[in-house]
Amino acid sequence: MRAPAFWYQPPGFRAALLSPLAAVYTATTHRRLRKGPWTQVSVPVICIGNINVGGTGKTPTVIALLDQLRDMGIQAHVVSRGYGGSEAGPIRVDERQHTAQQVGDEPLLIAAFGPCWVARNRRAGAEAAIAAGAQVILLDDGLQNPSLHKDLSVVVVDAATGFGNGRVMPAGPLREPLAEGLARADLVISIGDHEAQSSFDVNKERWQAEILPLPTGMDWSGRYIAFAGIGRPGKFFATLKALGADIISTHEFDDHEPYSAPVIQRLISEADAKSAQLVSTEKDIVRLPPDLRRHVIALPVRLRFHDTEIVKARLASLLSVS
Repeated sequence: MRAPAFWYQPPGFRAALLSPLAAVYTATTHRRLRKGPWTQVSVPVICIGNINVGGTGKTPTVIALLDQLRDMGIQAHVVSRGYGGSEAGPIRVDERQHTAQQVGDEPLLIAAFGPCWVARNRRAGAEAAIAAGAQVILLDDGLQNPSLHKDLSVVVVDAATGFGNGRVMPAGPLREPLAEGLARADLVISIGDHEAQSSFDVNKERWQAEILPLPTGMDWSGRYIAFAGIGRPGKFFATLKALGADIISTHEFDDHEPYSAPVIQRLISEADAKSAQLVSTEKDIVRLPPDLRRHVIALPVRLRFHDTEIVKARLASLLSVS
């Protein structure tokens, strides 16, 4: 689903009308978290999660932490629920063989950067990863999942939008009350440019980061039709324009939405008629029908921490490495 505009406005009558449903959602989350079992496994578990619903930059954060741990000589494996995929797992994702329909788009993208497991049962996924040599588990989107004990819990947030109106779904963008989510978190990673970071504040240890295009050397000054099915497609379109792209039309889809061949064929026809190139995100590309991917180019982006030494020191302390 797409986030309603009122989620990011001061609470008004819509939020008030939906507050009884938000209370039910909150109670359900409370029950799940109370039940546990919070199982501790034999290697450290780092949870990368959200308090907001989607669109915060969690997947680029997971990839950045994979890279950082690899640079430190630590073999990290990612364990994901595999949202949108049919596989219950535990199964190790192979980006050359699996599809987004099987394992979900985010695990398929992450698997290109490091070992990634899909498992509805996170404990079983962690145990499979450990048996395969994992020295640390990166638990993707597990802040509200009580199956595993977390040694470090990280909340990822978009610095520009923060926590919206501060209300729980469907009255706002939160999965649980903000104070409760932050209480279980050890630190917050806020993602955004300098202006966004300067206006965002949270009473928690904070790492600042930004998602930036990779310096590929490509000239983006041509004509493009851009489409995206991510949490905030507008951010992707703005990035393209900042690179000098002439965006003649845009198309927004729901986050994780599967792309059918007829939908992509219509976009290809539009691009041909307007002498434009189709462009999308790396996360969207893995959801395209394989035989149509050649018609679309991706804008590659990566998360960069503002202070990598702080990140390295925190991870080294957790993992007892130098």
